[in-house]
Amino acid sequence: MPLTLSHIDLSDHDAFVDAVPHEAFATLRHEDPVHWNPEPDGPGFWAVTRYKDIHAVHRDVETFSSEIGGTSLEDIKPEHLEARKSMIDMDPPRHTELRAMVNARFRAKAVGEWEDQVRMVTRQVLDRALPLGEFDFVREIASEVPMQIFAEILGVPQEERRVIIEIGDRLLGSADPEYAVPDDDAHGHLPFSSPAALEMFEFGRRLAAERRAHPKDDIITQLAFEPSLTQDQYDTYFVLLATAGNETTRHTLTHGLLALLEFPDQLEQLRDADASQRRWAAEEMLRWATPVHHFRRTAAQDTELNGVQIKAGDKVTTWFTSGNRDETAFDEPDRFDISRSPNRHMAFGPGGIHFCLGAHLAKLEIRVVFEELLARVNTFELTGPPERLRSNFFNGIKRLPVRVAA
Repeated sequence: MPLTLSHIDLSDHDAFVDAVPHEAFATLRHEDPVHWNPEPDGPGFWAVTRYKDIHAVHRDVETFSSEIGGTSLEDIKPEHLEARKSMIDMDPPRHTELRAMVNARFRAKAVGEWEDQVRMVTRQVLDRALPLGEFDFVREIASEVPMQIFAEILGVPQEERRVIIEIGDRLLGSADPEYAVPDDDAHGHLPFSSPAALEMFEFGRRLAAERRAHPKDDIITQLAFEPSLTQDQYDTYFVLLATAGNETTRHTLTHGLLALLEFPDQLEQLRDADASQRRWAAEEMLRWATPVHHFRRTAAQDTELNGVQIKAGDKVTTWFTSGNRDETAFDEPDRFDISRSPNRHMAFGPGGIHFCLGAHLAKLEIRVVFEELLARVNTFELTGPPERLRSNFFNGIKRLPVRVAA
């Protein structure tokens, strides 16, 4: 039976459990690229699914605001929104000021200086994981490398890095039964409406107190001594950095391995690739994975997008997952191609002021992990199906059982 617009509901987390609903997104791109999606418990939202329209929304911050309603699909009370706002939920000038505090640490040149450290960490992680033969790729490799690196940059003791991962899983996976908490209003003022945010706040505050007593060259020290930050702003800044520094790269590494197994010709091509080709491979993994499905904006004024009238106050969601499979932007978008060049994907957003701070670091980690992994492993085999996160926000894989052989 052909999929019709009436059967598509992007607010339904269950629609993303078995796989990304690429057929639904293709239908939307072709038939209704600025689509009104009703919500069972909300006012509904516009779903923007074409590459050029997503680009237009993110480049027009005066019309499409991050601050009015935040960036989460759920509707949040104004007083709760103000309490839980992080940098990504702000428009200029507040966003600009907060981003500038750490921006220099994530520029390409600064990140490039971490390559030797990333390679050393990756080798140590593989030294421990590969002799197991059979293991969960997410736990042993995909979550470990980015968190170990980001723990150093952020200032989290290595022996506590798994605490960040565990709290982050519960915080960001609140729509998944494994991490769900009772749906009530008691936690509406917290990031992702999750009580796990309180644990992350406490963790970050303890580290800030330690840095005030014993400063180091890390982000926590920098933020702990920043006089313009309120306690609430520090708390939400710490949550944003601690989770974003691990989650998106973790999921891209996992989806990247799955893509190589689905397209074995690309696996062999990557084994023989030169340095520039390996960089393009990392970009293609990001396009293919698109670890964050969407972000929300709110129309600050009446406007028009692709011939559709949008009223002030309407929710507007931009679906990067769809934009990265747009046939007008990518040749053969449903084919995984590590030599795809140029590859102007929007896994980190389509540019503009909210382009992901950690983009350069993520690309470096993805490239190095697969360089080191393929140099030491000849065969990969799934020993069970991927266990996907129930979420229409993160394209997450919770567990990926694999068998490897040298």
